[in-house]
Amino acid sequence: MRDLIQYAIPGFIILLVAEVILTARQQKDYYDVKDTAGSLTMGIGNVIVGIVGKMIVFGTYSLVYQFRLFTVDMTQVWAWIVLFFADDFSYYWFHRISHSSRYFWASHVVHHSSQKYNLGTALRQTWTGTLSGAFLFWIWLPLVGFSPIAVMTMQAVSLLYQFWIHTEHIDKLPAPIEYIFNTPSHHRVHHGSNLAYLDKNHAGILIIWDRLFGTFAPEQQRPTYGLTTNIDSHNPIRIAFHEWTAIGRDVSQAGSLRNALGYIFGPPGWSHDGSRRTTKQLRNEEQKKSGVLTDSI
Repeated sequence: MRDLIQYAIPGFIILLVAEVILTARQQKDYYDVKDTAGSLTMGIGNVIVGIVGKMIVFGTYSLVYQFRLFTVDMTQVWAWIVLFFADDFSYYWFHRISHSSRYFWASHVVHHSSQKYNLGTALRQTWTGTLSGAFLFWIWLPLVGFSPIAVMTMQAVSLLYQFWIHTEHIDKLPAPIEYIFNTPSHHRVHHGSNLAYLDKNHAGILIIWDRLFGTFAPEQQRPTYGLTTNIDSHNPIRIAFHEWTAIGRDVSQAGSLRNALGYIFGPPGWSHDGSRRTTKQLRNEEQKKSGVLTDSI
């Protein structure tokens, strides 16, 4: 699996440079030197940390695989097809929960911290995802009987697919593709900080999960990228750990175990005193305002 990602790195670089040149010719504002440098630094750090991370993941999957319920024959085409859907389903729930539980958001927020949307942003990856246990969303696959190497290979395939959708140079694709697959249009929505776009389009490769589970939103306008409260820093240490630091600060001031657990595992934006707002609370408030406005009209 490591070789699969490494082989793709030259392609990442070529496509990134091509997009930079195209953006410059069109005089667009899609790139910023400091922002891109921050994204690339996060990507390099992710690769370095991933050397140890993959050992942890492979070791855990291998241990679980010893207690597998079945043995799936990965020489069969159908096995890879089933694994593809199982992996993509797992990714959807990992991604969705990473937006609804602050513990997992603390790692995932790194990917959303850029206020630009380009192929460089695709490389802005977490340094703490594996250590915080994100891989556990896939642990049921080796338990069912898929080999650890096959599971990790499919995870790599998903990661490779998601690189190209981080671009503003591709508009909407033909309707059948947009209906089934995750596309640049769908993923631009996911990176938007607009209230209508928050916590939408969690797809990896297939957008069908979002349509099925009610988290799909079409692209209506160009999103405002970044976080609802941006960190406004290109320092890779701050990018990597700012939310973990914020969690620690909130827990130290929580006042009770219940509040502390809320700050760790509750949704991003949760606060025991109502001083902050979750996405759900923001939407409820917006609906109430709209209702009042409608009534007054």
